[in-house]
Amino acid sequence: MVDGKQEGGAKDEGDREVGRSGTIVPLLANLLVVDDDESVRYMLAHLLGREGYSVTAVDGADGALAELNAHRFDVVLCDVRMPGMDGLDLLGRILGEHPDTTVIMMSAYGSVDQALAAIKAGAYDYISKPFKKDEVVFVLRKAEERELLRRENRRLRDWLGRDVGVGELVGESPVMQAVFKTIRKVAEYKTTALITGESGTGKELAARSIHSLSAERNGAFVAINCGAIPEHLLESELFGHRKGAFTHAVRDKNGLFVEADGGTLFLDEIGELPLGLQVKLLRVLQEGMVRRLGDTKTIKVDARIIAATARDLPAMVRQGTFRDDLYYRLAVLPIEMPPLRKHREDIPLLVEHFREKIGKQMGRTMPTVGAAAIKALVEYAWPGNVRELENTIHHAVVMAEGDVITPADFPEKLQTEKPSAVEYDLASAGLSIKKATRVIEARLIRQALEQTKGNRTQAAKLLEISHRALLYKMKEYGVDL
Repeated sequence: MVDGKQEGGAKDEGDREVGRSGTIVPLLANLLVVDDDESVRYMLAHLLGREGYSVTAVDGADGALAELNAHRFDVVLCDVRMPGMDGLDLLGRILGEHPDTTVIMMSAYGSVDQALAAIKAGAYDYISKPFKKDEVVFVLRKAEERELLRRENRRLRDWLGRDVGVGELVGESPVMQAVFKTIRKVAEYKTTALITGESGTGKELAARSIHSLSAERNGAFVAINCGAIPEHLLESELFGHRKGAFTHAVRDKNGLFVEADGGTLFLDEIGELPLGLQVKLLRVLQEGMVRRLGDTKTIKVDARIIAATARDLPAMVRQGTFRDDLYYRLAVLPIEMPPLRKHREDIPLLVEHFREKIGKQMGRTMPTVGAAAIKALVEYAWPGNVRELENTIHHAVVMAEGDVITPADFPEKLQTEKPSAVEYDLASAGLSIKKATRVIEARLIRQALEQTKGNRTQAAKLLEISHRALLYKMKEYGVDL
């Protein structure tokens, strides 16, 4: 037996230990070499020991099982062909008794087929004999990268197990935590709420979260898109009708207000509601009564009303296309859903959330998302916001050929269209100098904080503003680095 174990050291930022000699100890540092060839055992112990690994070498399966039962090993390098129990049988024992251990098979030219069979049985990879130093180290480094991804995924799953969202909404950023706080507060009181934000930011998910946290959670959640139904049918959909009220009204129909009685009615795209129906909606909100088309009687309804829009309702009020009294009635408790580019620090958490969700839908294990892919996702501007991110992950899961998602698995637009977030924000600001100034100031503040590694005093000097002004602007723009 050859034992090349080294003394431990301090941890660095990559979860690796730094030895006393300054050598970086690999993440998967404890190796067990299993080979009946003494020269191979000696060569690997010497070679990998110099690379910072702690190596224990044995000549067969019996010795390997004894070592595995006595000590913890990160990786087992195992020959395929050995006297007694061969490598394939030993692989089965290791995976059954030590499932967290990574197994890499070693095979001579004539046993490559067996090595491939071992991979199908659960081995991580194989190395062909005779091998070069760089080949062995390369495979071990790849195993380390996989382990880092596993640890990151476990960390993200731990996040998901904590209070990092409400309902289907997740996020740890300050701006999303503020949204969650408002949602919980709104749910406590049976009042109307207005949710605003760009398309794809999760307005309906916010409405469903309010419903699920409210006293009306056992009632129905009824949703309607006010812009998707022709005007001549929308009134009937909302308020119902009596038989014969109009052509094709062949039977009585309860409207959505009645269906949502005791629950929640979600009016999406409320900005598309015609002025005539705005008057009737306002009356329902004030009186709690609805009258079906063609009916002389009113029906009492008790439903929470949540409205949502991607449009600028205050501007519509000024233009006379949206009633001011209805706007103020709806916006008792406003909730603004931020665009994804405003809380891109939540993207890794959202990616893991969607992986878990898609995995349950497909009923299979999902590939992990590599570091390069995460970087590409964080840098993209996301004009379609969280909905676009979910669709992108779904696309990548289907297209991925290995167990790690890479940027090549994303839709082509993520690889060819890369508008920066600040460019997108400036485009969204239109000709408004005030909005454009906010975009530029927020971007400069983030750059200054990144350059000074979060030192706000130094950042204020770079920006040539006072420390107090920096703190005020950080709060105003939701910057928290």
